[in-house]
Amino acid sequence: MNVEQAYKEANALLEGHFLLASGNHSNRYLQSAKVLEYPKKAAELTDALAVMIREAGIEVETVCAPALGGVLAGYELARSLDVRSIFVEKDGKGGMELRRGFEIAQGEKVIICEDIITTGSSALKAAKAIEELGGNVVAFASLANRGFCHREGSDIKAKPECQLPSDVPFFSLGDFTFEIYTPEECPMCKSGESEAVKPGSKG
Repeated sequence: MNVEQAYKEANALLEGHFLLASGNHSNRYLQSAKVLEYPKKAAELTDALAVMIREAGIEVETVCAPALGGVLAGYELARSLDVRSIFVEKDGKGGMELRRGFEIAQGEKVIICEDIITTGSSALKAAKAIEELGGNVVAFASLANRGFCHREGSDIKAKPECQLPSDVPFFSLGDFTFEIYTPEECPMCKSGESEAVKPGSKG
């Protein structure tokens, strides 16, 4: 599965001048919602991800996604793996919690799934919520890896910013390593030709 090509075909690999959630700037941006708006394409991506997980011998009973961004990817991966799909939501205190009647059994084997994993902050919060309920997080997964964390099968090593635990495998279809600049160092800002825009769900 060529995940970069899939993003390009869906016009989901954007080029321009973007403001990231971190406050930094970049000239490229991944808009996963544009890929996942087509169920057939979403199924192809998560089917390929499921093959990687099965081939690694990971036993899983449930896929859990952090809302909102990971819900579609998590649901489709659960379908591909033929397991249950649940999601966690922000708790208003900086963490995440399980709501809506979802339950976790003691020792239940759970994969945390996102559309994109950058530093893994949201995925880690989701994992903590599951573990506090007695669940066993056996892996992390995403369609795309922004290159801060090491994924199975990649030569990219984890950077200091990565928050995923090193002893739990992380599966993703591909690495996307973009140039990132602080606002003060951003060459696009210095040129004065454009202003940074925020194309994600929060802007």
